[in-house]
Amino acid sequence: MKKPLKIFLLGTAAILCAAVAGSAAYYATVTHDVTLDEKKLILSDDKIEIFDGQNAAVKAAAAAAPRENVKLGEVPLHTRYAFIDTEDKDFYKHRGFAYKRMLRAAWTNLRSRSYREGASTISQQLVKNTHLSQEKTIERKLKEFKLTRELEKRYSKDEILEKYLNTIYFGHSCFGLKAAAEFYFGKEPSELSLADSAVLAGLIRSPNNYSPFRHPESCLKRKKLVLNAMKRQGHIDEREEAEALTAPLPEAPSAAAFDRSYFDRVFDELEELSEKYHFAIGGNIRIYTYLDRGLQDMLESLDGMSETDKTYTVLDCKTRGFKAYYSTAGEIGRLPGSLVKPLLVYAPALEEDFISPATPVLDERTDFGGYEPKNFDGTYGGYMSAREALAKSVNVPAVKLLNAVGVGRAAGYLEKMGLHIPQEDYSLALALGGMREGFTMNALLNAYATFPCGGEYEPAGFIREIVIDGYRAYGRTRTKTRVFSEETAYLIDDMLKTAAQSGTAKKLRTLSFPIAAKTGTSGTDLGNTDAYALSYTTSDVAGVWLGNADNSLTDITGGGLPANILLKINKYLYRTYPPEDFARPAGIERAELDRNEYYDTHNIVLADENAPVEARIAELFKKTALPAARSESYSHPAISPPVLTCEDGKVIIRFRKGAPSEYEYHIDRFDSVTHTTVYRGKYTEVFTDDTLEHGKTYIYTVTPVYRETKGEQIVLPAVTTNEYRPAVPDVPPDIVDKKWWEY
Repeated sequence: MKKPLKIFLLGTAAILCAAVAGSAAYYATVTHDVTLDEKKLILSDDKIEIFDGQNAAVKAAAAAAPRENVKLGEVPLHTRYAFIDTEDKDFYKHRGFAYKRMLRAAWTNLRSRSYREGASTISQQLVKNTHLSQEKTIERKLKEFKLTRELEKRYSKDEILEKYLNTIYFGHSCFGLKAAAEFYFGKEPSELSLADSAVLAGLIRSPNNYSPFRHPESCLKRKKLVLNAMKRQGHIDEREEAEALTAPLPEAPSAAAFDRSYFDRVFDELEELSEKYHFAIGGNIRIYTYLDRGLQDMLESLDGMSETDKTYTVLDCKTRGFKAYYSTAGEIGRLPGSLVKPLLVYAPALEEDFISPATPVLDERTDFGGYEPKNFDGTYGGYMSAREALAKSVNVPAVKLLNAVGVGRAAGYLEKMGLHIPQEDYSLALALGGMREGFTMNALLNAYATFPCGGEYEPAGFIREIVIDGYRAYGRTRTKTRVFSEETAYLIDDMLKTAAQSGTAKKLRTLSFPIAAKTGTSGTDLGNTDAYALSYTTSDVAGVWLGNADNSLTDITGGGLPANILLKINKYLYRTYPPEDFARPAGIERAELDRNEYYDTHNIVLADENAPVEARIAELFKKTALPAARSESYSHPAISPPVLTCEDGKVIIRFRKGAPSEYEYHIDRFDSVTHTTVYRGKYTEVFTDDTLEHGKTYIYTVTPVYRETKGEQIVLPAVTTNEYRPAVPDVPPDIVDKKWWEY
């Protein structure tokens, strides 16, 4: 028994030795050319480079470059320990690795079958952020191990901590402690309080999720965690913890110079993508965007057109990339006003075949169970087409249509376009943009792009590609979602072209190319808070918002100054080549309707084939929802019976409203002996026959005629004239002053 056991042990030992030797050889092979580069451990202007839509480096992005390094001696002890106690409490004890934490993290990841937990020390984080690609591979971990060992041998702990604080990413395009202290608090690192330090130390794990400007509640929780860790390690006491907890969070960036508009959005997206695709923001970063630098300069030049806050933005329909963006308020949600009507009301109603552009909707005072919407000017316009109601942004028809479609069903369409409405906001007031939080201007632009793109929604963005230390950390993949049919999208395109020609966006009508547009205004009886103008062509979607971030009131409406600014943007966009017109899908047909039926009876009936041009109106329909009935008013002329009365020995014939003016009318009179044509001519509202004999009975007929085609003869009731007698005055004459016998 001993001999087999000995053989087994020897074999096992040999296998282990071979494994160790193989691992050592593999480690040596993978890491043989890996060396620590001191230059990468220091902030430099070329650490971040941004490229425009033509792949040219954007020099203006130097404003987003890291600030200068800070010396550790300038950093307060409480600031240092805020990072150490949160990220690596044994930093001054280990030699680069926390093996117990590594084993615990490995076990957690194994059980969850995912990469949920890391165990990187500050030394490892510094190496990863400055030297390594974003791949989560064995090779990268081996390189990290070698570089971390070399880092620990070459530099002291204080030197490593200093380099770490100078290279870590704090969100909002801030690299290094100096930039972060200035951006978040308007301070030098030496001036940071304990509360400030806790906020900054809490940020670095996830700048996007713990930003005090985006997620203050999450930031506060993270701040408490940092302070608690510092207290557990004995670096602060309970009193200091309590005082720091009561210090308010910063509410806005302290330096206006950090508002770089387009680049701010680029870095916002960078942070979101790093969370989603699990890559660290560090090393040499190359960001490829959709920026059009000339257009960006043009948007910024429009700043002086309004003293309010503003947002100007342009989205490319083909790439779904933002070409330019300028804002003095940042990416904030605002109430959309009537800008939501095409998205929430009209497009869903068209898609569900509740309406066509021609559908008559009655604009009247209406009470919807206690909710009584009013139009902008306080008046009501009676029957109007859905096209006119949308073009003129009339409120009551929009609420009626949302009521017909159903709030929940309509909100489902918004959801598909990235616009979420909480159920507690579900009400008919949504038709007019009535909600609590609203949407960002860019989110609205992205949703509107669904229309010129044939009814397909695709998430838009600022970034095409991210390359970190030569590794492609992100490449945009395009996914489309069908929201509306091509037919519905085209009908909205065409209806909003009417808005740009004769509706609320008519300031754009001087443009010589096809453009669709919509305006919107939110506010109260005391003033307005938000004013929008948005347009799109087959090439671009452009949007303008004017208002104040603090919700202070203005007198600006969407069809006023915002539309004027939008006009300038579109003139610049198409200064060289006009955009193509919207292509009509095969499923859309132009139909001609009977004008008299439409305006007089509010029925949608196809025009008689023999009808003259002036008796027709044209409108677009889905082929699947064309009107079925056809008028015969010109093939078989017909009118409603006129009204006949006899007054003072005269016969008066009054034609009813809606009698076609294109007809010729024959009026014939019959008595017991003779037949006389008393009128033959065009439409007249009233015909009077005063060539009558008293005490005689007459019968009148009216025959409509169109181009020699006689319609049905209408026989009116018989009438007998009476002998004419002068009327006796109701009031007796004054017998004192008048000759009463002459009366």
